[in-house]
Amino acid sequence: MNILLAILGISVLVLLHEAGHYFSARAFGMRVLRFSVGFGPTIAKWQPEGSPTVFQIGLIPFLAYVQIAGMNPAEDNDPNDPSLYPNKGVFARFFTIFAGPFANYMVASLLVLGFALSGYRLETTPPKPLEPMIVEQVQPDSPADKAGVKAGDVVREADGKPVRHVLDLIEITSPRAGKPTAYMVERAGKRIGPLNVVPDDVDGTGRIGIVAKQAERVETRGEPMPIAQAIGYSIRLPFELTMEQLVGLTQMVKRRTTEGFVGPVGMVKIVASTTHSPVPFARMMILITVALGMFNLFPLPALDGGRLVFLGYEIITKKRANERIETMVHTVGLVFLLCMIALVTFRDVAG
Repeated sequence: MNILLAILGISVLVLLHEAGHYFSARAFGMRVLRFSVGFGPTIAKWQPEGSPTVFQIGLIPFLAYVQIAGMNPAEDNDPNDPSLYPNKGVFARFFTIFAGPFANYMVASLLVLGFALSGYRLETTPPKPLEPMIVEQVQPDSPADKAGVKAGDVVREADGKPVRHVLDLIEITSPRAGKPTAYMVERAGKRIGPLNVVPDDVDGTGRIGIVAKQAERVETRGEPMPIAQAIGYSIRLPFELTMEQLVGLTQMVKRRTTEGFVGPVGMVKIVASTTHSPVPFARMMILITVALGMFNLFPLPALDGGRLVFLGYEIITKKRANERIETMVHTVGLVFLLCMIALVTFRDVAG
């Protein structure tokens, strides 16, 4: 049931993203051929009378997509048909693409507004690293497991340097891939070690296979905010969450690791762990819808942000980008993105 609720929650966020594209396209007079919820064989479909759009549900109701007439360059498009995407003005096309991520941020703002009016305050800054560095979990057959590290141990030293919290441990361990390193732990008040551990090489970074106990975010409830203050808070918080997530991505790049980057399976696992209570679940929905909006705005091929780059070029130069080149760029980007998702999903399943 937790997994089903997680899938439903994520699917609703993706559905709302696509709804942003759909309503914007219709507002600008574009013909939308299909609005699909899920993928795989169609199990149900409906086309309202007088509407060009077929609304359908796929066998696997996860993710969604909108098919706007004329967006596929392989189609034989009539240059005189005003309802086709390529025949619309550049600003109409720009806002139609931008409407998807914008919808995600609107959902986040509305959820935050609901929290604020009910008296909840959602922390945006990450909690300080927990001191001391307590081992919450040891991965089986990892270097730490082979060296005898146990859950509940407190890591006191690594390579002769003091360890206060997880950031110290990461800083000391990261450059030690493949190098024997002495770790001193404390168990039930007694010092054990030094333990000889050889960190694994994970994407060029040393990892010993332990999970540190983390300080939990605290959701506090007080007096409901005045409406004007709540509206300002609902606009500001998604921006602050975006900056927090960007900082996290920057740290991943600096450490040259994909740890913390999850695919659909990992995302479902994370959301499922919050379905025991409405507040953590709703907060996770806020984080994910912000992440979806932010990720889709990245200027990468095949993403909304990549399309916006080409439209921005058209706005600045007053010339359309070469259609063949743009199609090739998005196709290569889509293949790369699908491969990345497949690799991360394999890792999430294996983990």
